[in-house]
Amino acid sequence: MAKTRSIYVCQNCGASQPKWMGRCPVCQAWDTLVEERQEPARPAGQTAKPTPLTPLAQAGQHPEPRLPSGLCELDRVLGGGLVAGMAVVVGGEPGIGKSTLMLQLAASLSTAQRRVLYVSAEESAAQVGLRARRLGLGGQGVDLLAETALEPVLEQIARGGHGVVIVDSIQALRSADLAGAPGSVGQVRHCAAELTARAKVGGAPLLMVGHVTKDGALAGPRVLEHMVDTVLHFESEPAMRLRLLRAVKNRFGATDEVGVFEMGENGLRPVGDPSAALLAHRPGDAPGSVVCAALGGTRPLLVEVQALVSPSGLATPRRQALGVDQGRLAMLAAVLAIHAGLELAGCDIFVNVAGGVKLIEPAADLAVAAAIASSLRGRPVPQDVVCFGEVGLAGELRAVGRLRARLAEAARHGFGRAVTAGGESPANHSIELVAASRLAQALELLWP
Repeated sequence: MAKTRSIYVCQNCGASQPKWMGRCPVCQAWDTLVEERQEPARPAGQTAKPTPLTPLAQAGQHPEPRLPSGLCELDRVLGGGLVAGMAVVVGGEPGIGKSTLMLQLAASLSTAQRRVLYVSAEESAAQVGLRARRLGLGGQGVDLLAETALEPVLEQIARGGHGVVIVDSIQALRSADLAGAPGSVGQVRHCAAELTARAKVGGAPLLMVGHVTKDGALAGPRVLEHMVDTVLHFESEPAMRLRLLRAVKNRFGATDEVGVFEMGENGLRPVGDPSAALLAHRPGDAPGSVVCAALGGTRPLLVEVQALVSPSGLATPRRQALGVDQGRLAMLAAVLAIHAGLELAGCDIFVNVAGGVKLIEPAADLAVAAAIASSLRGRPVPQDVVCFGEVGLAGELRAVGRLRARLAEAARHGFGRAVTAGGESPANHSIELVAASRLAQALELLWP
């Protein structure tokens, strides 16, 4: 029987070499060759077993049943719960709560009929047990396996008897078939591929914790995100009270869906009303503070956008943003200067989204612009006003989607007016829709 052998593939051009080299001889890129396993070729004349065809009209008539996790916010992000055989990667900054969430999930899913296999590749069984007692988790149906080698983990999964498998973390596992160190590109790809294939065959949902780079992306090869079904990412800083879990990729639900958790002494607690939690500490009548009705996936969220404009002593004033895109902030500052007549050329501008939320949709443009104008003029935006809308380079306001859902969320929290680009009449008439076609007109409506 032919054995597998190792080859070294360039991550820049895809060329393969029989041995490792510091420089790829094809594209001349340095340090791009990584080890991969090459499967033996099928003997001549041997054909694979044909796979039966399924008509498209009959496919998907019986959707996969969902397994509730017991954590409502996690179920929201997953699209309703776990699906048999699905592979999930959970990433985030160190200390943000990935292991805590996985341990809580294991304790919530474990029952007398459904046991959970928790593979701890970074901590000993005693350390995991101490964390479980600190969090007040029972976990009678959780089996701990403190192992860094891939082969014993695969053997344990093959024995069956576990309804869910959790691996913490995929970068700490190492296969004896490859010579690379744990966390290397080849090791991460091979270990993830073997675990995912075993989950598809056995039907037990697989959840893997993934490390992130300094840029916030999942560490390891990009193919890791392609081979799994769902990629979840923790947002916010570890020192923040609120944690946001966002679905970056989801084959079984909507992407960009957001779940909100609160970190406490007993671990992560789902937040049922995230808008109230995000606006709990909003200052009253403070210049530079504006509430934006944003969307977190399918859920409307009310978030506070803060801006501070101060005179600059630098030749090039600073434009710094937390929670919004840096380039979009520079664009909005230029639009405010040209089309709204604000003197921002000699001012530093700092923008922050309270609570550690990241606004990735253009609906936050109007709120950011209004916060900058409010700070520059020293005039607070009325407390009962919410703003949202996309700002164009010509100074025009453009309508955004899900208008009624945004207005209903704002009305539920007591806001009386919404300044936006307009659209359909709101279903809830307790909030007044104030439409504007241009950015300068919207600023005049805020301060008549």
